[in-house]
Amino acid sequence: MRPGSSTPRISVWPALVIAMALVAGIVPARAQDYPSRSITVIVPFPAGGASDVVARIVTNQMSKTLGQSIIIENVSGAGGTIGSARAAAAAPDGYTLLAAAMGSHVAAPVLTPNVKYDPLKDFVPIGITAHSPAVIIARKDFPAQDLKEFVAVLRQQGAAVKQAHGGIGASSHMACLLFTAEIGAKPTLVAYRGSGPALNDLVGGHVDFMCEQSVSVADQVLAGSVKAYAVSARERLATLPDVPTAKEAGLNYEMSVWAGLFAPKGVPPKVIAKLADALDKALDDTVVRDTLSRLGGSIPAKAERTPAAFDRFVRSEVARWAPILTATQAENASDTSNAGTTR
Repeated sequence: MRPGSSTPRISVWPALVIAMALVAGIVPARAQDYPSRSITVIVPFPAGGASDVVARIVTNQMSKTLGQSIIIENVSGAGGTIGSARAAAAAPDGYTLLAAAMGSHVAAPVLTPNVKYDPLKDFVPIGITAHSPAVIIARKDFPAQDLKEFVAVLRQQGAAVKQAHGGIGASSHMACLLFTAEIGAKPTLVAYRGSGPALNDLVGGHVDFMCEQSVSVADQVLAGSVKAYAVSARERLATLPDVPTAKEAGLNYEMSVWAGLFAPKGVPPKVIAKLADALDKALDDTVVRDTLSRLGGSIPAKAERTPAAFDRFVRSEVARWAPILTATQAENASDTSNAGTTR
């Protein structure tokens, strides 16, 4: 107390120190107790698409390990960028995650203008969930009998052939960009708010063909609802043994579409570790493995599943595909300019 003053001077430092100590103790406790409520996983595509199918299969098993329900929220549009942007802006507490795909995380940021997230800076990788080759499919009454005839029709008729896809940057868009660039064809592109609606219109005969992940279309192929011409895998798929590889027909078209789980930047490392462990256990589950295999997908190897390994993989994919997609987009500028409409 200063001389001549009757008001005591109270130091706030002890209170601040105590408060900081309490906060420091609370943060690890919250991470340790995670999860204490349900978790929302945003799928940036409509229900029924490949990303949605894989996410539901995997997170259903993860919820058993975590002891909390996992709710799938489909936020579709703009090739997966709307849902991805929402996930990027979510609170970094581990209760909102993103089930991203190769299209929304690698292709869309290159092909879609004004994307509101950076796939490498705004997310923390949790782990890869599945690999899936693309299948070139057409309406069941398309006249071509095999891939060779199908390619000939595309080259001859060009814009008269309607190609569906799930939005600019979606895996279905990306897969067909590479396919049509390889064969030198320029079909008319018809964009949808996801591969699910696009597939529905293909089954209904409103469009002619699309290129989509096997996990999303295997059932329709086996049911005869669509006609399959080739898969982009190195070998035929066990679930679609009668569908040849593109290579068998002499076409250099090989690719595998991946999907994975991400969290917004800033989620505590302990939370990421818990989620990664739950994902790893889910991918080891017999039912999960059998279900994905039946749909034509493949389970990532153990070494691929860690957050660090997945981070390296995603960065390599961005570096690999960005120049390819930029060049392909320039070559197909007249076609992709029509892809902003929805049906």
